[in-house]
Amino acid sequence: MPSGFHFVQRRYGGILRGGEVMRAPYGLEIIESCLSCPHREDRLFCNLPAAAVQALSAITSPAVYPKGASLFVEGQSPRGVFILCSGRVKLSTSSADGRTLILRMSEAGEVLGLPATVTGKPYELTAEVIEPTQANFIARDDFLRFLREHGEAALRVAQQLGETYHSAVAEMRTIGLSHSASEKLARFLLELSTSHDKGKSDIKVTLTLTHEEIAQTIGASRETVTRLFSDFKKRDLVQVKGSTIIIKNKAGLESLLAT
Repeated sequence: MPSGFHFVQRRYGGILRGGEVMRAPYGLEIIESCLSCPHREDRLFCNLPAAAVQALSAITSPAVYPKGASLFVEGQSPRGVFILCSGRVKLSTSSADGRTLILRMSEAGEVLGLPATVTGKPYELTAEVIEPTQANFIARDDFLRFLREHGEAALRVAQQLGETYHSAVAEMRTIGLSHSASEKLARFLLELSTSHDKGKSDIKVTLTLTHEEIAQTIGASRETVTRLFSDFKKRDLVQVKGSTIIIKNKAGLESLLAT
């Protein structure tokens, strides 16, 4: 059973009983069982036939993690996967000289640690919790047995691995093919706003990353990101209000992209 489960037991006085949902510290709704999850129909891996969900629930251990906790670390032998039920997790890699590159931010519904768990090779990334999170753990042997017995689940895993691959290619394109830091930041903001674009002139996006984390995402320095944000604001491309970024001129940001 993962250490995160014991953390929940000590810190919060136990998980749930009878598949109920309990309000925990940080405002999280802790879901003890996949069978009682209110989001099953919305999520790729959770939306499985009843028999598969029941089998999945039997091998899943609920766990809650505070901001700053690590689910797994780059280079660590794969213990298993984490189903991200709520919260957000930062996936990053580091160089020998200490530089960090953030690959992406994982959202609820994703299964983290899939490539390493399936192949048996060490985790290729570090998964760090950036806000209070429920990430339920499944040990590697149990997970592989589950995939062998439930073909539909194996297809879902293959689908998510494909999506992860496409995300990695998009990240490489942003960093490797962009000609300047301003183009990288413009591309980052445009991709961030994609799901918030409702056809309105101003697009509002909630940004929980610091300038340092944005810099680690686009392969630039924190000072460069701060300077570019100031420049974008002066040019009325964006407006910043706390953690909210308002994209005032989408066409202006698009004009910064290399053709």
